[in-house]
Amino acid sequence: MNPQLPVEEIANLTRQTADANTALMRGDINQYLALTDPAQDYTLMSPFGGEPTHGFDWSRRDAMGRFFKSGTFDQEIVAAYATGNLVVLVTIERVRAEVGGLPKQDWSLRVTQVFRREAIAWQLVHRHADPLANGISLQQAAAIARGSQL
Repeated sequence: MNPQLPVEEIANLTRQTADANTALMRGDINQYLALTDPAQDYTLMSPFGGEPTHGFDWSRRDAMGRFFKSGTFDQEIVAAYATGNLVVLVTIERVRAEVGGLPKQDWSLRVTQVFRREAIAWQLVHRHADPLANGISLQQAAAIARGSQL
């Protein structure tokens, strides 16, 4: 950790991130956005794959809130790195929720988030998530890499 960033400040950001994602898994998009400030140059590498997106799509805000329901959230910190005005959180998000209309199930994700300090607030500049927290075989990974059906 960078001595310029107190451990308490990183702990507060970690708690705020967990609180935001807890709200999102319940479908509370307003609380999520009250606790998460996506930067204008925000990038997302979705757990569903595909091309990274650039910028937060505010037009999909309500749909995003409806996408998640009845969820529980627990955040396991794997590592936290800080330097200057950047913080990187590496986590396992343990989620059990209804997602996209599917029945409630485990949606645990491996996640890397990058935050940048702007004035006195931390903005989320990058999120990369994948659904591989429980691991897959080499053959399954190869099929995904090829774009094949599993």
